Amino acid sequence: MTEGTFDLDGFDRKILDVISVEGRISVTDLSKRIGLSKSPTQARLRRLEETGVVRGYRALFDPIRLGRDHVAFVEVKLSDTRESALSVFNAAVLKIPEIEQCHLIAGAFDYLLKVRTSGMASYRLVLAERISTLPHVASTSTYVAMQAVKEEVIAPKGD
Repeated sequence: MTEGTFDLDGFDRKILDVISVEGRISVTDLSKRIGLSKSPTQARLRRLEETGVVRGYRALFDPIRLGRDHVAFVEVKLSDTRESALSVFNAAVLKIPEIEQCHLIAGAFDYLLKVRTSGMASYRLVLAERISTLPHVASTSTYVAMQAVKEEVIAPKGD
């Protein structure tokens, strides 16, 4: 086990498997599904929450029904990659709601962004007015997704 990880047994993994799909399941139903009584199930769930394994619960929305079906992946190269420049860039990215994901990359570019908008016209505005003006951005390259084959949150599975 590495630092910052949490040792999970079979029951813990079953709990995570169930709540990753059914986050609103009652403890009673969860306990039946994993084969433990209610009290130990509740204690395990609380421990998973308190240790940060379960970080929270939220509603998932259908982006297509919300009119946000345009997805672009953007490679970003920075002009400065010192730690202070990365911190300033990271803080600025957090303020742009159209950026769903931002990853620092080891490779030919510095960051990979996942950007979701209503269409190409709105994407072009986000790119020109927000992403390109982020601190230390030297260049960007855009790749537009044609179809989402698999797009979901992390669902823990047994090792």
